[in-house]
Amino acid sequence: MTSEAPPFWWEKPDWRVLALSPASAIYGLVAGRRMRHAPREKVAAPVLCVGNLTVGGSGKTPVAIALAKQAKRMQLTPGFLSRGHGGSFAKPHVVDAHHDAAKHVGDEPLLLAEHAPVAVTANRAAGAKLLIEKHGCDFLIMDDGFQSARVHIDYALVVVDARFGIGNGRVIPGGPLRAKVVDQLVFTSGLLKMGEGAAADGVVRQAARAGRPIFLAHVEPANPSRFAGGRFLAFAGIGHPEKFFDTVRGAGGEVAQSRAFPDHHFYAQDELADLLTLARQEGLRLVTTAKDAARLRHGETPAGFLDRLDVLDIEAVFELDHVPERIVDETLDAWRQRKMRG
Repeated sequence: MTSEAPPFWWEKPDWRVLALSPASAIYGLVAGRRMRHAPREKVAAPVLCVGNLTVGGSGKTPVAIALAKQAKRMQLTPGFLSRGHGGSFAKPHVVDAHHDAAKHVGDEPLLLAEHAPVAVTANRAAGAKLLIEKHGCDFLIMDDGFQSARVHIDYALVVVDARFGIGNGRVIPGGPLRAKVVDQLVFTSGLLKMGEGAAADGVVRQAARAGRPIFLAHVEPANPSRFAGGRFLAFAGIGHPEKFFDTVRGAGGEVAQSRAFPDHHFYAQDELADLLTLARQEGLRLVTTAKDAARLRHGETPAGFLDRLDVLDIEAVFELDHVPERIVDETLDAWRQRKMRG
C-alpha cells in the first residue's frame, strides 16, 4: 500500500492486529498524553492546521491549497508550515519552487510553494516567525502536524478519506491511527470527509456526536480535457495510488497499465527506464501525480521520458461553496479571542 502503511492496516483486523495490540495500546496512551500536555507556543498570526487522524494520504495538500486561495480572496497573505518529508535543512528554510529539489524539502512543500511561501522545519514556531517577519504572512496554514505540533492551533481541520476511512480502527503499529479517535477529536475543530465512499461514516458519526461540524469535499482534475480518450501507463508513489488511477479514469483516460510505488518514492533510473520501455511497447502515454512530478523535477530521467509524460493536477472542491470562507473566518475569530486573552 505505502511505505508507511502496510496493507493489513486497511483490512478487517486479524491475528497481526491482535499480536500488536499491546504495542498499539502503549503507543496510543503516549500519543494521547502528548496531545493533551505538549507545550504549544502561541505565534503572532492565526494558525489553521490541515491534518488527519491516520498515517497515509487523505487529500490534505489540495485542501491546504484551496484554503490558501480562499485566504488570498479575503485579502490575507497566507504562508504554509510544513515539516517536509525527508527534508534536510537544520534551520527553517523557505522553499524555492524553481530550484529546491524534493529530496531536500519534500514533494508536498514544492506543490504548496506554487501558491504561497512555505517554511520547511521541524520547529514550526521558528518557521512561523520566519514567515511572519520576513515574508509578511498574516495567516498560517499548517500542512499536517495535528498530533505533534509545538504551536498553538487556532483551527484544526481534520481530513478523512471517504474510501479508506480510519482503516481497521487501530493505533500504530496495529493500524493507521496516530492516536485514539476520541483523543484526537478533543482537539478537532471540524472534520472534512474527502471523496466518495462509506468507510469514513463511522468516524463522521462519532465526530458529529462530539459536536464537530462535518464538511464534504472531493478532488477533481484541474485539466481533464487533456486526458479524455487517451491510453495511459499510470504510475504513482502516494498514500493510496489506486485513488489516482481512478481519477485518471474519471477524467476520461484509459488506464491500460498501472504501477504503484511506496509513498514519497524517489525513482531509480532503472525504474523509470522500465516504465518508459513498457509505455513504448504498449503505445501508451505516461501519466503521474503532481507530487511524483515534483520528485522527478530535478533528477535525471531517461531520454524521451519527459516527452512522453503527462501530469494530472488535482484540486479540492468543497460541496458547499461557503465552507472555505467559513473555515478561514472561524480561524480568524479564534485568533482574535486568543489575542484578547493574552
